[in-house]
Amino acid sequence: MQVFERILGIILPVFIIIALGYVYGRVRGKSVKPDMISVNKVSMDVLCPLLVFTALAAKEFDLVQNGMLIVAGILISLGSGLIAWPVARMLGYDPRSFVPPMMYNNCGNMGLPLAVLAFGPTGLSAAVALFMASNLIYFSVGIKLIESGRNQHTPVWRFLLSPMMIAMAIGMVFAIFHIVLPVPLMQALKMLGDACIPIMLFSLGVRMLDVNLKSWHIGLVGAVVCPLAGLVVAWLLDLALTLSPDQRGQMYLFASLPPAVFCFMIAERYKQEPDKVASIVLLGNLAALGFVPLGLWMGLR
Repeated sequence: MQVFERILGIILPVFIIIALGYVYGRVRGKSVKPDMISVNKVSMDVLCPLLVFTALAAKEFDLVQNGMLIVAGILISLGSGLIAWPVARMLGYDPRSFVPPMMYNNCGNMGLPLAVLAFGPTGLSAAVALFMASNLIYFSVGIKLIESGRNQHTPVWRFLLSPMMIAMAIGMVFAIFHIVLPVPLMQALKMLGDACIPIMLFSLGVRMLDVNLKSWHIGLVGAVVCPLAGLVVAWLLDLALTLSPDQRGQMYLFASLPPAVFCFMIAERYKQEPDKVASIVLLGNLAALGFVPLGLWMGLR
């Protein structure tokens, strides 16, 4: 019961912010959309990369200690995509809309605080390792999947120079060589990075104005497939990998998380059925009330 109350304490603020975005969009009407496009661009180009960098550059992060967990995170993300692909084909969904959110879960704004609640302050390092693995797969395989079938593709060199990949590369350098930034500078960068979380949720609420009844079907399917696929892959990895008890628990928690809010922002930038992706994200985070306790039970039993 206490675990459920803690999970509810993390998830409930998520839906409050989404609801505020929805109400704001209702009051402003169509005039709000151009404003949100600019806000989303700032989030993707500045705020979200800073969130990734500060997570990797934090002194709590140990790259060597969490190496096997990074491998697990990569395999869970890829495995979830492989499971989701035939589901999308079978149900007639566009894989470019359905599969990427299955590969990129909410390991940032939901996973990090949940990991601290479940495993204490020492659990943050492992959660950051999984966060990095998820970002690595989504901003390589996931983005290439979204771009498939389009006339224009992002060249590899441009992809590597994207703000998110640059932030990840610099963060890795800081983690490997244990480079420490001055406290005021690190705090300022972290404040900016943390700002992207409520902005993404608020933007999702505004986008919910465009969600129609057809989108709820794909949303319900995505809400179930994402955590179930992750937990199936985690169970298989549990049989093959040697992990500490805490790392094992972190792996299952990571696998049970819902699709990330950031998937909606990418879908909007690429105009890849953002209303359907918004439905997947919204219903997926609601379903987390059931799947996250399941993941914790599997990981801590």
